[in-house]
Amino acid sequence: MAGTTYSFLNVQAAITGPGGSFNIGQGAGVTDEGITIEPTGDKNTMTIGADGSGMHSLHADKSGNITVRLLKTSPTNAMLMGMYTLQTASAALHGQNVITVTNMASGDTFSCTGVAFKRRPTQTYAKDGQFTEWQFSAISIDGILGTY
Repeated sequence: MAGTTYSFLNVQAAITGPGGSFNIGQGAGVTDEGITIEPTGDKNTMTIGADGSGMHSLHADKSGNITVRLLKTSPTNAMLMGMYTLQTASAALHGQNVITVTNMASGDTFSCTGVAFKRRPTQTYAKDGQFTEWQFSAISIDGILGTY
């Protein structure tokens, strides 16, 4: 019988690039909202002719966005800010990160390359501690979903 239990405890994630290489997954102060990997473009465009015939166009686009949400108190925020500051000071250092996300229990594996910081994260100071949301753009995301 296949496994039926998910736990973030099995999620390993890391960022590597100019100015750092460290954990951004389990153990890094990730919030309940976690890590999101999403494509930016569609893989297909369907075109329908005037006579009703159709055509599919397959796109080579593998780009996407990655969002990592950390507790306000996570020390990982300072490490990411250091990388952000370094990498946005020069085009020579920008867009060279690699982010990997793996679920050891299911076998899910995602490799994101050509990764750049999208923007400096918004900071909210309120009654209750908030989270810091780091957004990244990736030129290429390759991934597989494993099986439990």
